[in-house]
Amino acid sequence: MPLVTSKEMFEKAYKGGYAIGAFNVNNMEIIQGITEAAKELQAPLILQVSSGARKYANHTYLTKLVEAAIIETGLPICLHLDHGDTFELCKSCIDGGFTSVMIDGSHYSFEDNIALTRQVVDYAHDHGVVVEGELGRLAGIEDAVNVSAEDASYTNPAQVQEFVERTGVDSLAIAIGTSHGAYKFKPGQKPQLRFDILAEVEKRLPGFPIVLHGASSVIPEFVETINKYGGNMPDAIGIPEDMLRKAASMAVCKINIDSDLRLAMTAAIRQYFAENPAHFDPRQYLKPARENIKRLVAHKITDVLGCEGKA
Repeated sequence: MPLVTSKEMFEKAYKGGYAIGAFNVNNMEIIQGITEAAKELQAPLILQVSSGARKYANHTYLTKLVEAAIIETGLPICLHLDHGDTFELCKSCIDGGFTSVMIDGSHYSFEDNIALTRQVVDYAHDHGVVVEGELGRLAGIEDAVNVSAEDASYTNPAQVQEFVERTGVDSLAIAIGTSHGAYKFKPGQKPQLRFDILAEVEKRLPGFPIVLHGASSVIPEFVETINKYGGNMPDAIGIPEDMLRKAASMAVCKINIDSDLRLAMTAAIRQYFAENPAHFDPRQYLKPARENIKRLVAHKITDVLGCEGKA
């Protein structure tokens, strides 16, 4: 089975009231952990690569690892560029075999965002690739994304229909209260997603797939393990999983997960070295890291996304 686009995935997800997990990948063990869990649960997958991941692991290595995962699992997998910020980056990924790209023009004016997004859409659609755009800005820091709380802004529902019609995007990332990174909220601050905005967007774009970025839940188990074995992470509060389940039952068809993967991997490696300080074989400490990722992804698929058995 070749790589697929997210088009059919999203159509099924919207009708079925569930979401597809879009998991960020950086190396072989992360890809293996994600895809092994999805195979066992027969869940569709979006594996997404940031510009930072491409610089770290190399475009060719990552695409070939994803191709290997398809051979091993037989799953429908979409390979997606996460937070492309230029036409040139999106073009490079399209030319290099990606089946989906995100162009993030949310830091530009409304008109400039439309112009940039339309440029990417025209090129992508000519090559059979789908495009995700973004309206509104999420706060937080993750990879190349760095938006202060002061610069963050909710998506304006009054703009979504015009944006989609003028750009031709296939899905739309919106800002309703999620945040990039592990440190999403200040201590004592209660996370709250703006479901009123999501409902209004759904009303204005019936049947259109919506995307949530910055949707890791920062599972306390992993933070506690990291701190137990020498870490110094302050209290980190993520997005409550019941809110993500509710979003998945509405118009949200794609939920991005990155920080939770990083925390799961780091927790396993820290614990391994604390218990085995003299060991130096990467196969030994990356094996439990891969298992932690697999366990996390299985939990997300069954308890958050609701896409088990939907492959």
